[in-house]
Amino acid sequence: MLPGTLDLMILRTLEAMGPLHGYRLARRIEDISNGDIFLNQGTLYPALLKLEQCGWIAPAWGESETGRRVKVYRLTAAGRKQLRAEEADWKKTASVVARFFKLGGRP
Repeated sequence: MLPGTLDLMILRTLEAMGPLHGYRLARRIEDISNGDIFLNQGTLYPALLKLEQCGWIAPAWGESETGRRVKVYRLTAAGRKQLRAEEADWKKTASVVARFFKLGGRP
């Protein structure tokens, strides 16, 4: 994955789904990617910690579907603002890269 991609996916998933615990968040991202992305703990939790330290998500203790105590993450107002900025950057980047795919080949 390109740098920053996972952050964008986490922020967008939390915006769409509401608060989620880490395991559920990882599975949801995997589902949305149709299995093209697999997130293990060594990938997901450092990203969540970084987003938390930036103030873009906030954790709280909650309960999982099975009754276990889990840390549930929610998007903050600063996270929504960051998500809008990252979405704009990705759309602009994708637009620029798409122009190169439209180039014709050499005759």
